[in-house]
Amino acid sequence: MSHSTPLRRAPVQRRSAERLARILDACAELLDEVGYDELTTRAVAVRAGVPIGSVYRFFGNKREMVDALAQRNLDRYTERVTERLRKAGEAGDGGWRAAMDAVLDEYLAMKRTAPGFSLVDFGNQIPVGARCAEPNHRVADRLTDLLSGHLRRPPDDDLRRTFLIAVETADTLVQLAFRVDAQGDERIIEEMRRMLRAYLARVLD
Repeated sequence: MSHSTPLRRAPVQRRSAERLARILDACAELLDEVGYDELTTRAVAVRAGVPIGSVYRFFGNKREMVDALAQRNLDRYTERVTERLRKAGEAGDGGWRAAMDAVLDEYLAMKRTAPGFSLVDFGNQIPVGARCAEPNHRVADRLTDLLSGHLRRPPDDDLRRTFLIAVETADTLVQLAFRVDAQGDERIIEEMRRMLRAYLARVLD
């Protein structure tokens, strides 16, 4: 879990880890169903099938729980991108264009299918629409660490700034695409791909 959203108690045994996973799964489902304002720790406990004390063993309040869900989303996203890059490498496509497609496609897939993601993604957006800079910095840092070896570039400040600009640009345009269409307006997404390719080609080629 993120240092900014520590658990009250980290799971040690597998049963405890599975209980934490059920709590976060229930939190994500209920965010989609009732929204953040109506979300309660008791409702999460009921949905997860655990005692309310189990929720408070990990989290002091629902905000901490949603923050932990955002961190889990980032971890899962990293795993998905890593797997895509592995397959691209095995297919002999190790360039930045394949990496960009992996980064963007996996984000769009989670945006469309992951429970609770539209409210949370990689950083708590509560109240709805509130977006601070920190999550995008975290994503850019994660991508720098993940992609530097793949791109054979040092993970220096220049690469980190490049990814931060790309992430900020993509974030703004993805939000626009999903405001226009609940599943993401494909024309806006394609325009975004062109913009990102043009920018990254200037920097990474």
